[in-house]
This record gives sequence, C-alpha cells and structure tokens, in this order.
Amino acid sequence: MSNTSQGPAPYYFVPSPSRHPAMAAFGLFFVLLGAGQWVNDSAWGKYSVMFGLAWFLVVLYQWFRDSVGESQSGQYGARIDMSFRWSMGWFIFSEVMFFGAFFGALWWVRNHSVPNLGDFENSLIWPGFQAVWPSNATGATASPAGIVEPFTTMTPFWLPTINTALLLSSGVTLTIAHHALLANDRAKTLRFMWLTVLLGVIFLGVQGYEYSHAYRDLNLKLSSGVYGSTFFMLTGFHGFHVLIGMLMLTFITLRLSKGHFTPERHFGFEGAAWYWHFVDVVWLGLYVVVYWL
Repeated sequence: MSNTSQGPAPYYFVPSPSRHPAMAAFGLFFVLLGAGQWVNDSAWGKYSVMFGLAWFLVVLYQWFRDSVGESQSGQYGARIDMSFRWSMGWFIFSEVMFFGAFFGALWWVRNHSVPNLGDFENSLIWPGFQAVWPSNATGATASPAGIVEPFTTMTPFWLPTINTALLLSSGVTLTIAHHALLANDRAKTLRFMWLTVLLGVIFLGVQGYEYSHAYRDLNLKLSSGVYGSTFFMLTGFHGFHVLIGMLMLTFITLRLSKGHFTPERHFGFEGAAWYWHFVDVVWLGLYVVVYWL
C-alpha cells in the first residue's frame, strides 16, 4: 500500500488479465530444467538456469512496476490493504511450516533415527556403528562402505555468532526506520533502511565465508552424512530467505526514496518488515539448535 491523491479508491480493485504469471512460469521452467541437467553434468544446464533466472527477474520487475503503478494511482483501498495483510500472513505461515519441516527432520534424526540405528537389531547390519551426535565420530555415519569422509563439525564461534549479532542489529535498525516513517521523518527512515540492507549483505558475505571455511578447512560438505545434509539444508535455505528479504527491503527503500508511502499507508513497508523479522526469529532457533546443541 502507498499514498495516493487520486480520489477515493474503488470498493475492491480487480486487476485486468495479466501475462505476468504465465511469463514467470516460463522462466521457472527453464530454471528447473537446467538445474536438473546441471546436477547431471550436462554442459547446457547452467546456461538454461541463467536464462531462466534472467527471464524471471525481468518479469518480476515488470510485475512490481505494474503493481506500484496501481497503488500510486489510487486503485488500492482498505479492502485491498486487508487482502494484502491476510496474504502476507498466510505466506509467512507457509514459511513457518517449511522451516518446521526441516527442524522436525533434524529433531527426528537426532532423537530417533540415529539412536535406533544403534540398537541390537541394527548392529547386525552395521556392526560397530556409533549412535552419537554429531555424526563425525568413527563409525557414526552408518556408512559401511566408508563413502563419508572424515569431517569436523561447525561450532558457534565465531562466524555464526557474528551473524547472529548482524541479524539482531538489522531487526533493530528496521524497527527504528519504521518508527521514523510513522513520524514522517523520511531522511531518517532512508538512513536506517539502507543500514538494514547493508547488514543483510554483510550477513550473506559472512555465511559465504563460513561455507568456504567448512569445505576447505573442516571438510564439511552436503555429503558429510546426516549432519552435513541437515546443516547445509537448514543454513542454506535460511541464507536464501535472507537474500529474498534483503531484496524486498532494497525495493522498499528505493520506493521510499521516490516519495512512496505515508505514515498512514505503508503496508508494502510493513510486509517486508514482517518477513525480515520472521527471518531473524528463524535464525535464532537455527543458531541454538544447529550450532549449540
């Protein structure tokens, strides 16, 4: 939602038929097709992925431009605002379920799968298996063929702790920006929004360095048994969500610099802030469960 001076909005705005969903699906088709071929060592797979992503980003730009134009022209009233709020709420709920599945998988592996593999019956199949967590001890990977190379687990010091401080700080700067917008202090809002975006970029840089450290120094990979797979799935998907949230905040900040939003009407800002705070909360859970326990 944004400000408008074009008169009263319609009772409920219904957009005209759009090409954007079909065009976005077209781009995603090439992303999925190329990814499937890339992981199977087909040379053209990566080019298909890059083409699909470029196509998808162009479609998103056009789609967002049209939506912003509709908002700025006064088409979005109170009922559209409520629709957006419900939609964003359900979207974040779906993300809660998404991460809940991965946290649940980690809990099940640690408390059921690994202990059960160490019982008497399974000792006949995997003699010498050690039912311990993390699964980096000798014989703890349930890999009789020895295909899992020795690795070292990731500790909370210091990169994950630095990233925790970065994300918590970004939540504070975003809240300050929100209060500045409510006070109609646009200059302060912009300063703290750009600071929030910068903290998100630094977080991604630190996580990229952490992954490099894991592969180079710890020999910790996605193939490092159940520990490696759960570690990279949880932290990797969270990092992807940080990237999406950072792009959302960047887009909102650019709109703020163009004079969009008012203290009374700024759900576009609020929706992005909801998502960013959700990402912060997920990281706190991940930081405790993955790095400490």
